[in-house]
Amino acid sequence: MATLHYLPPVKPSAIALGAVFSNTAALAVLAPVFGDTYHRAKRADSAEEFIKSREAASAGMAWGSSIIGSCIQSYGVGALINTTGTLSYKGAAYLGSLIFMASAAPGIIAQITLEKRPADQVGIGALSKVIDSVGLAIFLTWWGTRTNPFD
Repeated sequence: MATLHYLPPVKPSAIALGAVFSNTAALAVLAPVFGDTYHRAKRADSAEEFIKSREAASAGMAWGSSIIGSCIQSYGVGALINTTGTLSYKGAAYLGSLIFMASAAPGIIAQITLEKRPADQVGIGALSKVIDSVGLAIFLTWWGTRTNPFD
């Protein structure tokens, strides 16, 4: 039978604040989607009509999945901080850089070499991912992730 005691504990407040941090960083990328949806809502005849629309459903799903993903990511980064014993901001920056290189760098290289995307588009996406990995690790180190700091 599988148990959860193998997973390192992380402060719930760190997970919640990490999710807020990640969503704030991702807002720059998702702002055009929500901004367009907001303008459609203002043009709708009634609030009930907009709520029943496909745009509202897709925006709600994007926002909900973003929050769930941010919570999972915050737990993962917090668990890595705890497991590796990272206590300094420098160590958190290194850890965040490793997370960035493992998760985002291959996609960025593929966007540049295979997909031939414009450099500004790739740069904005890369900056968002750096903030989401390195920034999150530094932020969680500042806030604290350990449930019992004396362990």
